[in-house]
Amino acid sequence: MAFESLTEKLQNVFKNLRSKGRLTEADVKTALREVKMALLEADVNFKVVKQFIKSVQERAVGQDVMNGLNPGQMVIKIVNEEMVNLMGSETTEIPSKQGKEITIWMMAGLQGAGKTTTAAKLAGKMKSKGKKPLLVACDVYRPAAITQLQVNGEKQGVEVFSMGDKNHPVDIAKAAVEHAKNNQQNLVIIDTAGRLHIDEDMMRELEEIKAQVDVDATILVVDAMTGQDAVNVASAFAEKVGIDGVILTKMDGDTRGGAALSIKAVSGKPIYFVGMGEKLSDLEQFYPDRMASRILGMGDVMSLIEKVEASIDEEKAREMEKKFKKAEFGFDDYLESMNQMKNMGGISSILNMLPGIGGNKLKDIEGMIDEKDLARKEAMILSMTPQERANPAILNVSRKQRIARGSGVDISEVNRLVKQFEQTKKMMKQMPGMMGGRGGKRGGFRLPF
Repeated sequence: MAFESLTEKLQNVFKNLRSKGRLTEADVKTALREVKMALLEADVNFKVVKQFIKSVQERAVGQDVMNGLNPGQMVIKIVNEEMVNLMGSETTEIPSKQGKEITIWMMAGLQGAGKTTTAAKLAGKMKSKGKKPLLVACDVYRPAAITQLQVNGEKQGVEVFSMGDKNHPVDIAKAAVEHAKNNQQNLVIIDTAGRLHIDEDMMRELEEIKAQVDVDATILVVDAMTGQDAVNVASAFAEKVGIDGVILTKMDGDTRGGAALSIKAVSGKPIYFVGMGEKLSDLEQFYPDRMASRILGMGDVMSLIEKVEASIDEEKAREMEKKFKKAEFGFDDYLESMNQMKNMGGISSILNMLPGIGGNKLKDIEGMIDEKDLARKEAMILSMTPQERANPAILNVSRKQRIARGSGVDISEVNRLVKQFEQTKKMMKQMPGMMGGRGGKRGGFRLPF
């Protein structure tokens, strides 16, 4: 995740604070100096950092904190609360006018920010919430932009309205709204053209669309990997065209993440969603409190639970729960648990949301759990016959050799997989209590290692 380095540095600062029985004003100032440096290195806007440290310091050196039973914990609590305030305090929904037949959202942003993909992700997200979206291809300049939207729209099961690349974007937008009215679609998402940099032509086109079409929300898509520049882009768009909020993309990348902490404070506009991967399902609602918890290494258990519930079929989960409890599961179930984990974004995505795991700890655990090894296991299981998957006891030497050839691995790896599988089965038999007694989605997910 974007904040790995920042999380690690903050955790070290907090460890020092917790180790002190009493805090002096000098202790707090030293700790906040380190916090300040960590935030600046994460590419958080300088003015934002200055105000943030000032707010924390004013509260942290108060009588209640300095004379409290656990001043170190109190300072951490204050840092957490001020970080939440910085990012907007509460979750903001994208605006839509009450009682209006069709809601219209216009996507804006520079080229390369992931605007077209994000438009499709957003349409899929809204479709899952019961909306009937229509995607509109208004980027008539970038080669393949229309095709990209059509391909992604098809994957999401969302219609894409296009008039090719010879019509003016304003005419396309107007025709799309009429099309939505005639086809009972209640959400229109307009994908507009981006440029390599902010220029007058792009701004004028956005203004024309807004003048001709009753846009409910202008959503700016910015690339989190551009750090401080993302904040500058948000400020420029807010000033020149007017935006209602932001979607931050590439938050799963190896970035410093300062944009998420700066955008609201600098532009005054909220973050609606964050893109956490390349898959069309990798768009998460932005919760300032949960993001602050992740940054401070406190985990994000609520988002993890939601991810599990969205990714796992309840009936399958109950069925698997029963099999695990009775130790009657086969390799198909093993494969299913791997797929469940993949649907949730893989091991890294899950670990990122667990409390106390970040920085070096995360790297250590990821080092122990090799994603490529899981892919090899999947290949071996897929090389088995249905009978072999259901009843691993029939796996003799010749069968194992065939599986090894089919999956491109050495027979020793097949033996290791079978041994691990048997050990897991034995462990489940010996420890029925560890399986939990409630079933349901939250009880059905098992890590396949």
